Amino acid sequence: MTVAIVTGSCGLIGSEAVRFLARRGLDVVGVDNDMRRTFFGDEASTSWNRRRLEHDVPNYRHVDADIRDESRIDALFREFGRDVEFVVHCAAQPSHDWAARDPRTDFTVNALGTLVLLEAARKHCPTAPFAFTSTNKVYGDAPNHLPLVEHETRFELDPSHPYAEHGIDESLSIDQSVHSVFGASKVAADVMVQEYGRNFGMPTACFRGGCLTGPAHSGAELHGFLAYLMWATLTGRPYTIHGHRAKQVRDNIHAHDLVSMLWHFKLDPHPGEVYNVGGGRHSNCSMLEAISLCEQISGRTLDWTYSEKARTGDHVWWISDVSRFRSHYPAWRWEHDLRSTLVEIHEAQSRRLREAAPSSH
Repeated sequence: MTVAIVTGSCGLIGSEAVRFLARRGLDVVGVDNDMRRTFFGDEASTSWNRRRLEHDVPNYRHVDADIRDESRIDALFREFGRDVEFVVHCAAQPSHDWAARDPRTDFTVNALGTLVLLEAARKHCPTAPFAFTSTNKVYGDAPNHLPLVEHETRFELDPSHPYAEHGIDESLSIDQSVHSVFGASKVAADVMVQEYGRNFGMPTACFRGGCLTGPAHSGAELHGFLAYLMWATLTGRPYTIHGHRAKQVRDNIHAHDLVSMLWHFKLDPHPGEVYNVGGGRHSNCSMLEAISLCEQISGRTLDWTYSEKARTGDHVWWISDVSRFRSHYPAWRWEHDLRSTLVEIHEAQSRRLREAAPSSH
């Protein structure tokens, strides 16, 4: 038996990983206790995705457990032992705003939960590649000190800067910057994942993502940029943009393309490595540009307002340079661009709205 353990298995990246790995013949054990519902309310619950996974994926087993529960996680890893060939750690508290409300829960989920998983893997399956979905927020607000130029619909990096052509690489320091509470908890987890690779020789890696997106995202106002933006456009829900004249830029990577990166790492791991991952110059947009695309695709107008107050540690401009990853895995490439991803999100959300609507018969 070959087993993959996926935490946050009913979320965006976790569920994509479940399907991806199951198609490649692995038995997948998913760990998810729907804390997204606790964080963001009933509408953000991932229970719908759990039902789909259990229906669609015969070699999927769901475990309703909290990653902070050391005895439960240790027992799970002990059950499968050396049969575990891959650990994909996606479970997290993912919101700046929510973290500031409850720093203790944020830190224990993101940092302590990661440590619990690393220890369980070290004890029971130390040779299994361990891929951690980190975040570009580990860099704090350092990107905001880059020389930016304002254009009609977006900010852009001064073309003379070394990051201008491909985006921000891993040489950017995570020190001497303002981190949100969320960013700090993810830094702790990120560094610990690296150290388990360097100190214990485990095949670990951190994937520092920008905006991760796709049709399986349970978008919420506090987390899930493109998914929630399309949801608000479809449902007529008011949307608030925070700061930077709505010209802040994000790169966006489809969940499938990110999971494909994790798979390449699994096949040939580089222990203790860190990678910036995202849509890069291939797939990025400003808030204004994203709104325009959502309106074009849906045929609806978004009801949005603007607040001058930006979120703590929020990036004005982020585009990931994925060159380091591609130098290690030259066969990998993006399969989705921004528009095709938004079309998929629109189709999936329209289907969910139809399914939720009361029958007329």
